[in-house]
Amino acid sequence: MADPTPSLIPTTHTSPPASDRSTFVVTEQQFDAMFPERNAFYTYAGLVAATAAYPGFATSGGDRVARREAAAFLANVSHETHGLVHVVEVNTANYPHYCDPAQPYGCPAGQDAYYGRGPLQLSWNFNYRAAGEALGIDLLADPWLVERDPTVAWQTALWYWNTQPGTASMTCHDAIVGEHGFAETIRSINGPLECEGGNPRQMDNRVRLFRHYVEIVGTTTGDHLTC
Repeated sequence: MADPTPSLIPTTHTSPPASDRSTFVVTEQQFDAMFPERNAFYTYAGLVAATAAYPGFATSGGDRVARREAAAFLANVSHETHGLVHVVEVNTANYPHYCDPAQPYGCPAGQDAYYGRGPLQLSWNFNYRAAGEALGIDLLADPWLVERDPTVAWQTALWYWNTQPGTASMTCHDAIVGEHGFAETIRSINGPLECEGGNPRQMDNRVRLFRHYVEIVGTTTGDHLTC
């Protein structure tokens, strides 16, 4: 995907307390300011509903850190989807590549069915299986649910954020709550493809979005932004 360049719109909206899970730490007005050109599929209501599956998300570490985690998550989401514009992976030529035939359960939905979908572009048959098992949904058999149901789409992104370290040593959630830095969220999501000089332009764009989003939600970036 090309580097996203969403509009940067300042805002002075007031956020609800981070401890109040009924409202979520990011308001709908702030969400709209972050994603002014988003696809209608990506609803604020879907995001809020999805957070129920991971109650520690954007509620841990006190108000400042909780807001920081929400901003970090949404900055990475924005980068992955060009500002929540893309629901599915743009390059259709990649679609057949995401079936790992070595897995004993195979690819029951078809070899080209496990392409990137949703806010963090969930891909590969093994990730659809693992996410589905965690969420109580058979995504291995029906991966298209991630592009049909906004709440499920957000849940898969939160599943990865809260439980999967990728090639890193910690999850994105632990990176922020443990104050290890935004850099470690990049490492978890795209590892050597962007970090240690892999693609500094992509890395810098994630950091740019993060800096902007922490201003919107009224918190600070913390240290260690780049990897």
